[in-house]
Amino acid sequence: MARANRREFILSSSIVKAMFIGILVRARSKFDFTVVNICIMENHFHLMIRPGDGESLSRIMQWMLSCFALRFNRHYGIHGHVWYDRFKSFVVGSLRQFQRTFAYISQNPVRAGLAATARNYKYNGLAFIRDGPGHVVDPPTDAVRLLFPNFTFPQLDRPSPGQQ
Repeated sequence: MARANRREFILSSSIVKAMFIGILVRARSKFDFTVVNICIMENHFHLMIRPGDGESLSRIMQWMLSCFALRFNRHYGIHGHVWYDRFKSFVVGSLRQFQRTFAYISQNPVRAGLAATARNYKYNGLAFIRDGPGHVVDPPTDAVRLLFPNFTFPQLDRPSPGQQ
């Protein structure tokens, strides 16, 4: 999780959210990590990722946050800090913690009053899984499907062409 400096709503426009997503997609081609869930709010974001073997979470996040800050400042013609401080992270060490973290991230826009349901928030991992683009969030694992049977993943539940 990282929060904007002074809690400003720097991520409120769809243009800036798309800019952030573009940085995430570039990071995925540069570093080895899996995106389990994401939620981009107006002044912060949550990102549930699993770095690949030998990959550094700190390097991934430092690259993403600095690239975004450079692009954001260039876009708006400003200078200075974009992020409040270093990103916050913790290791998810149990299935229960995984379930709570995934649900917390998914429900963030509902708690903030930005959407009636988590699936209806466009910049949420559930919407990316449902609607694409497929290069933002990885397909849900069997564990995610088992832990969250009420979430539907229709494009994954349809047979692919040739399997009918």
